[in-house]
Amino acid sequence: MSNKEKTIHINSPSIQGKKNEILSDLKSFWHEFTHPKPNVVFRTKGGIDRTFLLLVVLLVLIGTIMIFSSSYVYAEKKLGNSMYYVYRQLLFAGIGLLAMFGFSRIDYAIIKKLTFPLFMVSYLLLAAVPVLGRSHMGATRWIKIGPIEFQPSETMKFALVLVLAFYLSYFSTKLHKFTYGILIPGALVGIVCVTTLVEHHMSGTIILFLLGLFLICIAGANLKTIAIGGGVFAAGATVVILFTDYMKSRLDAWLHAEKYLTGKGWQPYQSLLAIGAGGLFGVGLGNSLEKYLWLPEPHNDFIFAILCEELGLFGALGLMTLFVLLAWRGIKIARNAPDLFSSYLVLGLVAKVFLQFVLNIAVVTSSIPTTGISLPFISYGGTALLVQLGEMGIVLSISRYRSTDISVVQQSDNKSIINSEGE
Repeated sequence: MSNKEKTIHINSPSIQGKKNEILSDLKSFWHEFTHPKPNVVFRTKGGIDRTFLLLVVLLVLIGTIMIFSSSYVYAEKKLGNSMYYVYRQLLFAGIGLLAMFGFSRIDYAIIKKLTFPLFMVSYLLLAAVPVLGRSHMGATRWIKIGPIEFQPSETMKFALVLVLAFYLSYFSTKLHKFTYGILIPGALVGIVCVTTLVEHHMSGTIILFLLGLFLICIAGANLKTIAIGGGVFAAGATVVILFTDYMKSRLDAWLHAEKYLTGKGWQPYQSLLAIGAGGLFGVGLGNSLEKYLWLPEPHNDFIFAILCEELGLFGALGLMTLFVLLAWRGIKIARNAPDLFSSYLVLGLVAKVFLQFVLNIAVVTSSIPTTGISLPFISYGGTALLVQLGEMGIVLSISRYRSTDISVVQQSDNKSIINSEGE
C-alpha cells in the first residue's frame, strides 16, 4: 500500500468523525433552537440603566422637534395640514415609549424562547416582498397587513441579531473552528442578505451583513478568515453595483451629482447646500430655507441636513455625541450582562442603531452613494420608531440583571433578587 493510500485510510475515519460531530451538534442546536429550555443562570435583579433610558428619550424628543421643524412646509403644501407628520410621529412615539417600558419589565429570557418563531415569521415576510410588496418612490420594500405598512427588512434586522445571539452563545466554546465560527453563521447571514438583495434593497443588505459580521467578530471567530470573507462580499457587492442599472445610476449620481441635478443628484446636492448654510451655529430652529421644497422629503432620510442648517456644526456634533454615548452605555450594559446570549443581544441591538446612524450621516454628507437609510429616532417613520423603541426596551430589560456567583445565591434568602433565567 502506498503512502498516499495510507494517508487517506488513516484520515478518513477522522474526517467522518468530524462530520458526525458537526451533524450531532447541529441536531442538538436545532432541538434547543425550536424547543428552548431555561438555562440555569444566577442573576441579581435591580433597576434599569437610567442613563441609557435618558439618552433614548432625549433622542426621541430631538427627533420629534426636528420632524416638526423640517416637515410643516412640505406637509402644508402636499397634504394641506402642516401638523400631519408631527402628529403621527407623536402618536407612534407615545406608543413606542409605552412599548419600551413594557419590554423593559419583561424578562429577556422570554424573548429568547421566541427566537425561532420570530426569525421564521420575519424571514417569510422578507421573502414575500417581491411578490406581495408595495412600492414607494420606485422601491418595493413594504408589506401592508391591515392598517399597518412596514418594511420586513426592519424586523429582519432584529430577528437576525436574535438568532445570531442564540447561535453564538450556544456554540461559544467552538467558535474558533471554521465550521462553527464562520461557515454556519456566515451561511445564515448570506441567505438573509441575498433574500434582501432580491428586493433591490442594497442599504438593508449592507446593514444586515455588517450586523452579522460584527457579531461573528466579537464572538471570537478567526479574524483573518473573516477578513477574507468580508473581501469576497465586498467584491461581490461591487460586481452587483456595477452590473445593476439602478445601483450603477446611483453610483454615477454620487460621483457626478452636478450632471444629475434634474434627477438623482438633486437631493444630495441640496443636502450639501443645507449643511454648508448652517455654518457653526446654524440659522436658527425653524428657519431652514432648504425645507421650502428644495430638499425633497426633508423629514425623512435627509433630516440631518436640516438639523445642520438650523443648528449648525455644534448642533450636529451634539446629536452625534448622544449616539456615541448611547453606544458606550450599551457596551457597558453588555459587559455586565449575566450571560453570553444577553450580552450579544445588547451589542447587536446597539450596533444596529449605531451602524444606521453612521451610514445615514455618510449618505447625507455624500460620503457614500444615496440609499434609503433613516436616522434612528430622528427620521420620520412610525413603524421604524416602534421597532427601535421596542429594541431599546429589551436592552433596558437586560440592564436590570447582573451575573452573580453561586456562593452568593447559597447565602441569600432573598428570592425576589436572586433567580434563574426564565423563572
